[in-house]
Amino acid sequence: MSEAGARTHDTVGVGSMTARGHVSVTLDALDAETAALVRLAAVLAGGSEAEVRAELSGVNDVVNPIWVEEVILQTYLFAGFPRALNAARDWRRISGRLAPSPAHDREAEELDFVARGEATCATVYGEFYDRLRVNIRGLHPALDRWMITEGYGKVLGRPLLDLARRELCVVAACAIARQDRQLHSHLHGALNAGASAGVVTAALRVVSPLISDDDMRRYLGLWARVQGK
Repeated sequence: MSEAGARTHDTVGVGSMTARGHVSVTLDALDAETAALVRLAAVLAGGSEAEVRAELSGVNDVVNPIWVEEVILQTYLFAGFPRALNAARDWRRISGRLAPSPAHDREAEELDFVARGEATCATVYGEFYDRLRVNIRGLHPALDRWMITEGYGKVLGRPLLDLARRELCVVAACAIARQDRQLHSHLHGALNAGASAGVVTAALRVVSPLISDDDMRRYLGLWARVQGK
């Protein structure tokens, strides 16, 4: 990990943790370490097995390994367990890092995933949060429960990676998967979580080489609408 990355990680440690559980930061510039993390998130969600292995090798000793593991974990929400499991297996081999022991898994002490999920989801969706809950319940109440407990409570609310970087990685995953509706929501979410508009634009540019020109034009148009342009 670079010195800049180490300093960045220090600024988003326990001392910056909100009462909601997730970590709050403001990102005014897309540093190289975060850009590499965003690209990794896209490849994890849409790349071939060979591309995933190459990307994991590229971020090893460059990106904070805890951040890498957190993005691997959240991949299951957007690309399924098979991709997350395969990436975790490759990461253990490439990095040589052992999995944390259950005794060091602080999440085992987190009992109220519903409250953490509601708070994290409310941060991401802002003024649209109440409408989101109504809409998802209208699809199926189980989806609403799972979204809050699994998605935002157990995964995206984890404090080992700040919410702004998580949302940038979600933007990358949605973009490569061509999930425009979810991309629209998480472009808003990245802003709400603390990323500046310039950082979100830069994150989209990081993903650009991995997607078609037509997709990129569509996403930039979507992003312009999010910004009210």
